[in-house]
Amino acid sequence: MTDTEKLEIKIKDSGLKKIYLAEKIGLSLAGFKNCCTNKAEFKASQIEILCDELKIQSLEEKQAIFFKRVGA
Repeated sequence: MTDTEKLEIKIKDSGLKKIYLAEKIGLSLAGFKNCCTNKAEFKASQIEILCDELKIQSLEEKQAIFFKRVGA
């Protein structure tokens, strides 16, 4: 499960536009937003691209954003 709040902060801090990120991972803007809000799931390959684009380098940060535990 994606931690929507943490992902939103990373996107804002990066200065990148959501439409740019969506296109980089092969999604429409609506599809990207669905993944960000847990209405759909990012594929592993999409997560890797997002980590590169958003400069997420540590495994801990990647897990905190894209693999949030339910109830955490």
